[in-house]
Amino acid sequence: MASFKSLISLLTLLTPLAISSLIFASAGNFNQEFEITWGDGRAKILNNGELLILSLDIVSGSAFESKNEYLFGKIDMQIKLVPGNSAGTVTAYYLSSKGSAWDEIDFEFLGNLTGDPYILHTNVFSQGKGNREQKFYLWFDPTADFHTYSILWNPHCIIFSVDGTPIREFKNLESIGVPFPKHQPMRIHSSLWNADDWATRGGLIKTDWSSAPFTASYRNFTADNACVWSSNGESSCKSSPSQSNAWLSEELDSIRKKRLSWVQNNYMIYNYCTDGKRFPQGFPVECKS
Repeated sequence: MASFKSLISLLTLLTPLAISSLIFASAGNFNQEFEITWGDGRAKILNNGELLILSLDIVSGSAFESKNEYLFGKIDMQIKLVPGNSAGTVTAYYLSSKGSAWDEIDFEFLGNLTGDPYILHTNVFSQGKGNREQKFYLWFDPTADFHTYSILWNPHCIIFSVDGTPIREFKNLESIGVPFPKHQPMRIHSSLWNADDWATRGGLIKTDWSSAPFTASYRNFTADNACVWSSNGESSCKSSPSQSNAWLSEELDSIRKKRLSWVQNNYMIYNYCTDGKRFPQGFPVECKS
């Protein structure tokens, strides 16, 4: 009989596969859930709605957005990023509301020279104000295969996760005067575009158009645990707590906090809360909590 330690090791190996299988089983259809917003044919929905591809060339990039708006959600998307020399390109995947005082929750993947790591840039906007960047390297090659990038957004916190591992938590600290996005419904957006004026080494490395077209691929979107916002201002989520919407009060437990610390100690390369040159008059109040 296998030892308990061996069993735990086996479960650890199987968990990502199990999660991937669950996502696949309940994955949304891109034809039903999304619409292409720009790109003049450079974005394509393939395989009967199971796969979406964005592309970028010297003329234009491309983009899509969700048909639904959401006010809170637990949202997953599997993405395979631009391979090879991706310097100058940005693949953005984010939630955003409308208007001048918009809310936004960002994943942005900053391309790099072949062999150099991608930079995963995250940010949170509330009422039109961002400047809350945290940046990471990843512990795998995000161009070799699909990986799951997740946002848990509820009234208590925003948690960014990669393959189920939390990389960032932004708590609701309205009690100490920090605006938190919780009033404006947001759509899911993604775009692939040229940003070689800043994306790679501060704009020193330009896009090599001989490598174009650049492509990023998407599959297995899920928003089964999400509150769809209707045009008449009503939410699909029940007002009373239940097992089906328990995620609305979900926060990091002790195990996930340890995983978060592992990522931030080993893979975080920028944190606005430690950038003294940027905030000579003192760090933002949420950095001190």
